[in-house]
Amino acid sequence: MTYVPASARYDRPDLYRRCGRSGLKLPAVSLGLWHNFGGVNLFENGAAMARRAFDLGITHFDLANNYGPPPGSAEENFGRMLKQDFAAYRDEMIISTKAGYLMWAGPYGEWGSRKNLLASLDQSLRRMGLDYVDIFYSHRPDPNTPLEETMGALAHAVRSGKALYVGLSNYDAKMTEEAVKILDSMGIHCLIHQPKYSMFERWIEGGLLDVLGRTGVGCIAFSPLAQGLLTEKYLHGIPAGSRASLPSGFLRPAHITDEKLARVRKLNELAKGRGQSLAQMALAWVLRHPQMTTVLIGASSVAQIEENVATLNRLDFSADELKQIEAIIA
Repeated sequence: MTYVPASARYDRPDLYRRCGRSGLKLPAVSLGLWHNFGGVNLFENGAAMARRAFDLGITHFDLANNYGPPPGSAEENFGRMLKQDFAAYRDEMIISTKAGYLMWAGPYGEWGSRKNLLASLDQSLRRMGLDYVDIFYSHRPDPNTPLEETMGALAHAVRSGKALYVGLSNYDAKMTEEAVKILDSMGIHCLIHQPKYSMFERWIEGGLLDVLGRTGVGCIAFSPLAQGLLTEKYLHGIPAGSRASLPSGFLRPAHITDEKLARVRKLNELAKGRGQSLAQMALAWVLRHPQMTTVLIGASSVAQIEENVATLNRLDFSADELKQIEAIIA
């Protein structure tokens, strides 16, 4: 059957936030295709999640060249979804991708050289069947490539029409400020920064948020639920089939200590008192920063997307609630 998006998908204007000092608005909840959209996953489940996200007003879909597994397969699958379901709605969508992590053999298959970034962007466009992406990121800083070269490659991506905006990911505060200045000198404003941030990963509070606010760069937090740890999934240990039960991955059994689980349970009780799930409270906590444009959620089911979007029903915190949360996670 031909997919027809929900007619009410834009009936909630509070879903959208301006990205830094740009003219672009992003949904407060964006969908990341890091996990569960690769070649090893069931395509129809990923397509159903993408359709439901769009029905709920999520217009931003975030990818990278190495998302899968295998690397590149998330972009290939998303390209199929675009052709199958979203071809008529491309101009309603914000599609981002990144380059910087290992993608192919040899000295040009990773990091931040002009050669790598622009070759990777061309490959990403082919995989997705696109003429351009809305946002193209430098996925990580390269200690062996001049920052001017990496930023010059991003600027070229915009000037060549292959990206509308550019962003940074995993750059610290000092390097972010330098990169923004270099891009500004080239006539290109850095739209957004994508750092890892959650109740259990707070490094951006040590200066990066100040830099972003001062320079007018938006922020999109990835792993805001700490790879699922800030959900009800791990309240009673590590369930079979969960991400932490897998032999490889970013969330491992060693990360799920008794002490951390005790904190998760306390947070869960506080969330219940607010009339939210733990995941919803954790997302709202990230979104409380004025510099935070959007949170980047992952999902393995339609129900998870629906739960996360419902976060917007309760974004406010009392001073006492924030104090209680700080006492638990500090």
